[in-house]
Amino acid sequence: MLELRRLVLICEFARKGSISATAESLGYSPSAVSQQLAALERETGTALIDRTARSAELTDAGRRLVLHAERILSMVEEAESDLSAHAGKPAGRVVVTAFPTAAVAFAPALARSLRRHTELTLRLGQSRSGRGMREVQSGEVDIALVDDWYGGVRDSETLRVFPLLRDPMVLVVPRKHRLADPEVPLDLRELRDEPWMATPDGEPSRLAVDRLLVDVGGTRPTPWEFEGLGTILSLVAKGIGIAAVPALALAAGVRGLAVRQFPGNPVGRDVHAVARGSSVHRPSVSVTLRAIHVAARYLAADLDPVRPAERPRDSGPADEELLRDPVRSASDVVGRSFGE
Repeated sequence: MLELRRLVLICEFARKGSISATAESLGYSPSAVSQQLAALERETGTALIDRTARSAELTDAGRRLVLHAERILSMVEEAESDLSAHAGKPAGRVVVTAFPTAAVAFAPALARSLRRHTELTLRLGQSRSGRGMREVQSGEVDIALVDDWYGGVRDSETLRVFPLLRDPMVLVVPRKHRLADPEVPLDLRELRDEPWMATPDGEPSRLAVDRLLVDVGGTRPTPWEFEGLGTILSLVAKGIGIAAVPALALAAGVRGLAVRQFPGNPVGRDVHAVARGSSVHRPSVSVTLRAIHVAARYLAADLDPVRPAERPRDSGPADEELLRDPVRSASDVVGRSFGE
Protein backbone atom coordinates (compact mmCIF):
# COMPACT_ATOMS: atom_id res chain seq x y z
CA MET A 1 0.00 0.00 0.00
CA LEU A 2 1.42 3.39 -1.01
CA GLU A 3 1.56 6.02 1.73
CA LEU A 4 -0.08 9.34 0.89
CA ARG A 5 2.64 11.42 2.53
CA ARG A 6 5.21 9.83 0.26
CA LEU A 7 3.05 10.55 -2.76
CA VAL A 8 2.90 14.19 -1.66
CA LEU A 9 6.68 14.15 -1.37
CA ILE A 10 7.35 12.77 -4.86
CA CYS A 11 4.89 15.26 -6.39
CA GLU A 12 6.74 18.08 -4.65
CA PHE A 13 10.06 16.66 -5.88
CA ALA A 14 8.66 16.74 -9.44
CA ARG A 15 7.75 20.41 -9.00
CA LYS A 16 10.93 21.55 -7.25
CA GLY A 17 13.44 19.48 -9.21
CA SER A 18 15.87 18.69 -6.39
CA ILE A 19 15.98 16.96 -3.03
CA SER A 20 17.24 20.08 -1.24
CA ALA A 21 14.46 22.29 -2.67
CA THR A 22 11.86 19.65 -1.80
CA ALA A 23 13.19 19.45 1.75
CA GLU A 24 13.07 23.24 2.12
CA SER A 25 9.53 23.43 0.74
CA LEU A 26 8.12 20.73 3.03
CA GLY A 27 10.16 21.51 6.12
CA TYR A 28 12.16 18.26 6.11
CA SER A 29 15.88 17.63 6.10
CA PRO A 30 17.41 16.49 2.79
CA SER A 31 18.34 13.15 4.35
CA ALA A 32 14.71 12.60 5.44
CA VAL A 33 13.51 13.32 1.89
CA SER A 34 16.03 10.84 0.47
CA GLN A 35 14.97 8.20 2.98
CA GLN A 36 11.28 8.65 2.20
CA LEU A 37 11.89 8.49 -1.55
CA ALA A 38 13.92 5.33 -1.06
CA ALA A 39 11.06 3.86 1.00
CA LEU A 40 8.64 4.73 -1.80
CA GLU A 41 10.88 2.90 -4.27
CA ARG A 42 10.76 -0.16 -2.04
CA GLU A 43 6.97 0.07 -1.86
CA THR A 44 6.64 0.26 -5.65
CA GLY A 45 9.44 -2.20 -6.37
CA THR A 46 11.00 0.03 -9.01
CA ALA A 47 13.51 2.87 -9.33
CA LEU A 48 11.75 6.23 -9.20
CA ILE A 49 14.76 8.56 -8.84
CA ASP A 50 17.89 8.57 -10.98
CA ARG A 51 20.62 9.70 -8.58
CA THR A 52 24.07 10.97 -9.45
CA ALA A 53 26.77 12.55 -7.30
CA ARG A 54 25.45 16.04 -8.09
CA SER A 55 21.80 15.67 -8.98
CA ALA A 56 18.66 13.56 -8.86
CA GLU A 57 15.80 13.36 -11.34
CA LEU A 58 12.71 11.28 -11.93
CA THR A 59 12.93 8.10 -13.97
CA ASP A 60 10.20 7.26 -16.48
CA ALA A 61 8.54 5.16 -13.78
CA GLY A 62 8.82 8.10 -11.39
CA ARG A 63 7.09 10.42 -13.84
CA ARG A 64 4.29 7.90 -14.35
CA LEU A 65 3.84 7.58 -10.59
CA VAL A 66 3.62 11.38 -10.24
CA LEU A 67 0.70 11.44 -12.71
CA HIS A 68 -1.09 8.77 -10.68
CA ALA A 69 -0.21 10.49 -7.40
CA GLU A 70 -1.65 13.83 -8.52
CA ARG A 71 -4.96 12.17 -9.39
CA ILE A 72 -5.00 10.22 -6.11
CA LEU A 73 -4.29 13.31 -4.00
CA SER A 74 -6.97 15.26 -5.85
CA MET A 75 -9.51 12.50 -5.15
CA VAL A 76 -8.52 12.48 -1.47
CA GLU A 77 -9.08 16.24 -1.29
CA GLU A 78 -12.45 15.86 -3.01
CA ALA A 79 -13.45 13.25 -0.42
CA GLU A 80 -12.37 15.54 2.41
CA SER A 81 -14.26 18.45 0.85
CA ASP A 82 -17.40 16.35 0.47
CA LEU A 83 -17.37 15.29 4.11
CA SER A 84 -16.51 18.80 5.27
CA ALA A 85 -19.24 20.32 3.08
CA HIS A 86 -21.88 18.15 4.67
CA ALA A 87 -20.65 19.26 8.08
CA GLY A 88 -21.55 22.73 6.83
CA LYS A 89 -19.65 24.99 9.24
CA PRO A 90 -16.43 26.76 8.13
CA ALA A 91 -13.60 25.65 10.39
CA GLY A 92 -9.86 25.21 10.39
CA ARG A 93 -7.29 27.29 8.55
CA VAL A 94 -7.61 28.62 5.01
CA VAL A 95 -4.43 29.82 3.31
CA VAL A 96 -4.62 32.61 0.72
CA THR A 97 -1.78 34.13 -1.26
CA ALA A 98 -1.92 37.30 -3.33
CA PHE A 99 0.32 39.53 -5.37
CA PRO A 100 1.41 42.42 -3.11
CA THR A 101 -1.06 45.07 -4.32
CA ALA A 102 -4.01 42.71 -3.90
CA ALA A 103 -2.83 41.56 -0.47
CA VAL A 104 -2.90 45.15 0.79
CA ALA A 105 -6.20 45.98 -0.95
CA PHE A 106 -8.19 42.87 0.00
CA ALA A 107 -6.91 42.29 3.55
CA PRO A 108 -9.22 44.72 5.45
CA ALA A 109 -12.46 43.52 3.85
CA LEU A 110 -11.42 39.86 4.16
CA ALA A 111 -10.64 40.26 7.84
CA ARG A 112 -13.95 42.00 8.52
CA SER A 113 -15.96 39.43 6.59
CA LEU A 114 -14.36 36.29 8.00
CA ARG A 115 -13.94 37.19 11.65
CA ARG A 116 -17.55 36.21 12.41
CA HIS A 117 -16.60 32.59 11.62
CA THR A 118 -15.04 31.93 14.99
CA GLU A 119 -13.72 28.46 14.13
CA LEU A 120 -12.05 29.65 10.94
CA THR A 121 -8.56 31.16 10.77
CA LEU A 122 -7.11 32.99 7.79
CA ARG A 123 -3.52 33.16 6.66
CA LEU A 124 -2.96 35.76 3.93
CA GLY A 125 0.51 35.86 2.41
CA GLN A 126 2.15 37.51 -0.57
CA SER A 127 3.68 35.93 -3.64
CA ARG A 128 5.30 37.37 -6.71
CA SER A 129 3.36 37.55 -9.95
CA GLY A 130 3.12 34.13 -11.59
CA ARG A 131 3.67 32.04 -8.46
CA GLY A 132 0.16 32.03 -7.06
CA MET A 133 -1.33 29.48 -9.46
CA ARG A 134 1.63 27.14 -8.95
CA GLU A 135 1.18 27.36 -5.18
CA VAL A 136 -2.52 26.48 -5.49
CA GLN A 137 -1.69 23.62 -7.84
CA SER A 138 0.90 22.22 -5.43
CA GLY A 139 -1.45 22.45 -2.45
CA GLU A 140 0.71 25.00 -0.62
CA VAL A 141 -2.24 27.42 -0.51
CA ASP A 142 -6.01 27.10 -0.89
CA ILE A 143 -6.71 30.27 -2.88
CA ALA A 144 -4.54 32.65 -4.87
CA LEU A 145 -5.36 36.18 -6.02
CA VAL A 146 -3.57 36.53 -9.35
CA ASP A 147 -3.17 39.32 -11.88
CA ASP A 148 -3.72 38.63 -15.56
CA TRP A 149 -2.34 41.24 -17.98
CA TYR A 150 -2.82 39.30 -21.21
CA GLY A 151 -5.96 37.18 -20.74
CA GLY A 152 -4.06 33.95 -20.21
CA VAL A 153 -5.56 32.78 -16.91
CA ARG A 154 -8.19 30.12 -17.56
CA ASP A 155 -9.81 27.14 -15.86
CA SER A 156 -7.78 23.95 -16.19
CA GLU A 157 -8.41 20.30 -15.44
CA THR A 158 -7.61 20.90 -11.76
CA LEU A 159 -7.98 24.66 -11.19
CA ARG A 160 -11.02 26.94 -11.06
CA VAL A 161 -10.74 30.63 -11.94
CA PHE A 162 -13.17 33.22 -10.49
CA PRO A 163 -12.98 36.69 -12.16
CA LEU A 164 -13.00 39.57 -9.66
CA LEU A 165 -11.97 42.96 -11.09
CA ARG A 166 -10.83 44.91 -14.11
CA ASP A 167 -7.95 47.07 -12.86
CA PRO A 168 -6.85 49.76 -15.36
CA MET A 169 -3.66 51.80 -15.30
CA VAL A 170 -4.14 55.38 -14.06
CA LEU A 171 -1.87 58.41 -14.00
CA VAL A 172 -0.78 59.64 -10.56
CA VAL A 173 0.76 63.09 -10.14
CA PRO A 174 1.57 65.29 -7.13
CA ARG A 175 -1.32 67.42 -5.86
CA LYS A 176 0.40 70.61 -7.05
CA HIS A 177 1.09 69.29 -10.56
CA ARG A 178 -0.75 71.12 -13.36
CA LEU A 179 -2.49 67.85 -14.33
CA ALA A 180 -3.95 67.56 -10.84
CA ASP A 181 -6.68 69.84 -12.21
CA PRO A 182 -9.24 67.51 -13.88
CA GLU A 183 -10.17 70.33 -16.28
CA VAL A 184 -6.71 70.21 -17.90
CA PRO A 185 -6.75 67.81 -20.89
CA LEU A 186 -4.54 64.74 -20.49
CA ASP A 187 -2.12 64.32 -23.41
CA LEU A 188 0.64 61.76 -22.91
CA ARG A 189 2.79 63.41 -25.57
CA GLU A 190 3.10 66.49 -23.38
CA LEU A 191 4.44 64.31 -20.55
CA ARG A 192 7.40 63.01 -22.55
CA ASP A 193 9.91 65.10 -20.59
CA GLU A 194 8.39 64.56 -17.15
CA PRO A 195 10.33 62.52 -14.54
CA TRP A 196 8.56 59.17 -14.87
CA MET A 197 8.86 56.46 -12.23
CA ALA A 198 8.14 52.77 -12.70
CA THR A 199 8.90 49.31 -11.41
CA PRO A 200 12.04 47.57 -12.78
CA ASP A 201 12.24 46.38 -16.36
CA GLY A 202 10.46 43.06 -16.84
CA GLU A 203 7.87 43.54 -14.10
CA PRO A 204 4.27 43.22 -15.40
CA SER A 205 3.31 46.75 -14.36
CA ARG A 206 6.46 48.09 -16.05
CA LEU A 207 5.53 46.36 -19.29
CA ALA A 208 2.12 48.05 -19.03
CA VAL A 209 3.78 51.45 -18.52
CA ASP A 210 5.97 50.84 -21.56
CA ARG A 211 2.89 49.98 -23.62
CA LEU A 212 1.25 53.23 -22.52
CA LEU A 213 4.29 55.27 -23.52
CA VAL A 214 4.90 53.65 -26.90
CA ASP A 215 2.92 56.29 -28.78
CA VAL A 216 3.95 59.45 -26.92
CA GLY A 217 5.98 60.63 -29.90
CA GLY A 218 9.72 61.22 -30.22
CA THR A 219 11.93 59.43 -27.73
CA ARG A 220 10.01 57.34 -25.26
CA PRO A 221 10.64 58.39 -21.65
CA THR A 222 13.01 56.16 -19.65
CA PRO A 223 11.55 55.91 -16.14
CA TRP A 224 13.54 55.83 -12.95
CA GLU A 225 13.09 52.36 -11.47
CA PHE A 226 11.95 51.48 -7.95
CA GLU A 227 10.89 48.19 -6.35
CA GLY A 228 7.27 48.25 -5.20
CA LEU A 229 4.29 50.35 -6.22
CA GLY A 230 4.00 51.68 -2.67
CA THR A 231 7.47 53.22 -2.95
CA ILE A 232 6.56 54.80 -6.28
CA LEU A 233 3.33 56.30 -4.90
CA SER A 234 5.14 57.79 -1.92
CA LEU A 235 7.72 59.41 -4.21
CA VAL A 236 5.00 60.89 -6.42
CA ALA A 237 3.22 62.22 -3.33
CA LYS A 238 6.46 64.00 -2.36
CA GLY A 239 6.53 65.76 -5.73
CA ILE A 240 9.54 63.86 -7.11
CA GLY A 241 7.90 62.57 -10.28
CA ILE A 242 4.82 61.08 -11.94
CA ALA A 243 3.80 57.48 -12.59
CA ALA A 244 1.26 55.18 -14.19
CA VAL A 245 0.08 52.49 -11.78
CA PRO A 246 -2.79 49.99 -11.53
CA ALA A 247 -5.72 51.68 -9.84
CA LEU A 248 -5.82 48.94 -7.19
CA ALA A 249 -2.53 50.26 -5.82
CA LEU A 250 -4.46 53.32 -4.60
CA ALA A 251 -6.19 51.18 -1.97
CA ALA A 252 -3.08 51.67 0.18
CA GLY A 253 -4.39 55.20 0.85
CA VAL A 254 -1.27 57.27 0.10
CA ARG A 255 -2.03 60.97 0.56
CA GLY A 256 -0.82 63.87 -1.55
CA LEU A 257 -1.75 62.32 -4.90
CA ALA A 258 -4.00 63.38 -7.75
CA VAL A 259 -5.33 60.63 -9.99
CA ARG A 260 -6.27 60.95 -13.65
CA GLN A 261 -7.82 58.33 -15.87
CA PHE A 262 -6.26 57.74 -19.26
CA PRO A 263 -8.59 58.38 -22.20
CA GLY A 264 -10.03 55.56 -24.26
CA ASN A 265 -9.50 51.94 -23.26
CA PRO A 266 -6.35 52.06 -21.14
CA VAL A 267 -3.94 49.22 -20.52
CA GLY A 268 -4.93 47.21 -17.46
CA ARG A 269 -5.15 43.82 -15.85
CA ASP A 270 -7.80 41.42 -14.69
CA VAL A 271 -7.73 40.14 -11.12
CA HIS A 272 -8.90 36.59 -10.42
CA ALA A 273 -9.26 34.22 -7.50
CA VAL A 274 -7.93 30.73 -8.25
CA ALA A 275 -8.65 27.56 -6.27
CA ARG A 276 -8.41 23.82 -6.82
CA GLY A 277 -11.61 22.35 -8.21
CA SER A 278 -11.37 19.61 -5.61
CA SER A 279 -11.50 22.12 -2.72
CA VAL A 280 -13.98 24.84 -3.72
CA HIS A 281 -16.92 23.23 -1.93
CA ARG A 282 -15.11 22.89 1.38
CA PRO A 283 -16.88 25.41 3.66
CA SER A 284 -13.67 27.16 4.73
CA VAL A 285 -12.68 27.68 1.09
CA SER A 286 -16.13 28.53 -0.28
CA VAL A 287 -16.86 31.10 2.45
CA THR A 288 -13.47 32.69 1.80
CA LEU A 289 -14.18 32.85 -1.93
CA ARG A 290 -17.46 34.57 -1.12
CA ALA A 291 -15.63 37.06 1.14
CA ILE A 292 -13.15 37.75 -1.66
CA HIS A 293 -15.99 38.55 -4.07
CA VAL A 294 -17.58 40.88 -1.52
CA ALA A 295 -14.22 42.58 -1.02
CA ALA A 296 -13.90 43.01 -4.79
CA ARG A 297 -17.25 44.79 -4.93
CA TYR A 298 -16.24 47.14 -2.12
CA LEU A 299 -12.99 47.95 -3.90
CA ALA A 300 -14.82 48.60 -7.15
CA ALA A 301 -17.11 51.04 -5.32
CA ASP A 302 -14.24 52.83 -3.54
CA LEU A 303 -11.83 53.04 -6.50
CA ASP A 304 -13.64 54.77 -9.33
CA PRO A 305 -11.65 53.37 -12.31
CA VAL A 306 -11.87 49.79 -11.01
CA ARG A 307 -14.73 47.74 -12.41
CA PRO A 308 -16.19 44.44 -11.18
CA ALA A 309 -15.55 41.52 -13.49
CA GLU A 310 -18.42 40.33 -15.63
CA ARG A 311 -19.79 36.88 -14.95
CA PRO A 312 -17.89 34.42 -17.18
CA ARG A 313 -20.02 33.00 -19.96
CA ASP A 314 -19.28 29.40 -19.07
CA SER A 315 -20.06 29.66 -15.35
CA GLY A 316 -22.88 27.40 -14.36
CA PRO A 317 -25.61 27.41 -11.71
CA ALA A 318 -23.31 25.67 -9.24
CA ASP A 319 -20.81 28.52 -9.47
CA GLU A 320 -23.48 31.17 -9.01
CA GLU A 321 -25.00 29.39 -6.02
CA LEU A 322 -21.60 28.81 -4.45
CA LEU A 323 -20.82 32.54 -4.54
CA ARG A 324 -24.27 33.62 -3.31
CA ASP A 325 -24.37 31.38 -0.24
CA PRO A 326 -21.26 29.22 0.02
CA VAL A 327 -21.89 27.72 3.45
CA ARG A 328 -25.35 26.42 2.53
CA SER A 329 -24.62 25.61 -1.10
CA ALA A 330 -21.39 23.72 -0.45
CA SER A 331 -23.40 20.74 0.78
CA ASP A 332 -26.25 21.15 -1.71
CA VAL A 333 -24.11 21.51 -4.83
CA VAL A 334 -21.79 18.65 -3.91
CA GLY A 335 -24.79 16.51 -3.12
CA ARG A 336 -26.31 17.12 -6.55
CA SER A 337 -23.01 16.47 -8.31
CA PHE A 338 -22.92 13.01 -6.68
CA GLY A 339 -26.51 12.28 -7.65
CA GLU A 340 -28.23 12.84 -4.31
